[in-house]
Amino acid sequence: MTLNKRAFTASALALAALAVTGTAHAQSALDDILKAKTIKIAVPTDYPPYGFVGIDLQPQGLDIDMAKLIADKLGVKLQMVPVISGNRIPYVQTKQVHLVISTLGKNAEREKVIDFTHAYSPFFQAVYGPKSLSIKSFADLGGKTIAVAKGAMEEQELVKVGPASMDFKRYEDQAASTAAFVAGQTQLIATSVSNAGLMAQKNPQLGAEFKLLIKDSPNFIGVAKGEAALRAKVNEIIVAAKADGTLDKMAQKWLGRAAGNLPLSE
Repeated sequence: MTLNKRAFTASALALAALAVTGTAHAQSALDDILKAKTIKIAVPTDYPPYGFVGIDLQPQGLDIDMAKLIADKLGVKLQMVPVISGNRIPYVQTKQVHLVISTLGKNAEREKVIDFTHAYSPFFQAVYGPKSLSIKSFADLGGKTIAVAKGAMEEQELVKVGPASMDFKRYEDQAASTAAFVAGQTQLIATSVSNAGLMAQKNPQLGAEFKLLIKDSPNFIGVAKGEAALRAKVNEIIVAAKADGTLDKMAQKWLGRAAGNLPLSE
């Protein structure tokens, strides 16, 4: 074999090895999970009702239930890794965890650094009030006092769909508007589901419940770039859970409304 042929053969073998390595890498996360029989999932523990620490000091919430569902369907042990908003993407980006399930919305900037599965739950702004107050449509908000944070999106959206007789009580921030509602200064509050969850956790005596949806922004599961096999497997689990009603049950349990029609990832 001539020197040139040897060099060509060596180059071809090197390229083939790189191709095989690239394919293995694309499937490595799922392979590692199944081999170790453990999946590491980043979850929130300070963001009710999606993830928080219960009175038994154990994590609970919708995101926790979703993490447990995925581990169960994969037949592996779940290792939960607590994260906050600021580090949840870097954790999965640097592969300290296999997945991040932490009220993660999808946008163009985030899609540059991580991949997303299908949506698994809603995240929304809504009108909340006591069970004793019947609110079935936006028309029913006429004449009702509604606590809102100044300049908040909730008021801007309600003005588009509700009657002019709505009586907005504007407070400096979300904490102040929540405090006013809890104190009985307003009949209703327009806020995010996360704030409503925290409010319900701290004030169970209120019996506040979901009344009307203002705006919906679904949550997705984050996966490291290149982990196509893991992403596909999680998507299978989400599709099955959507079909058999599991996602609706989880959303109803933690958010007070069914998950509904959630978008699929591309």
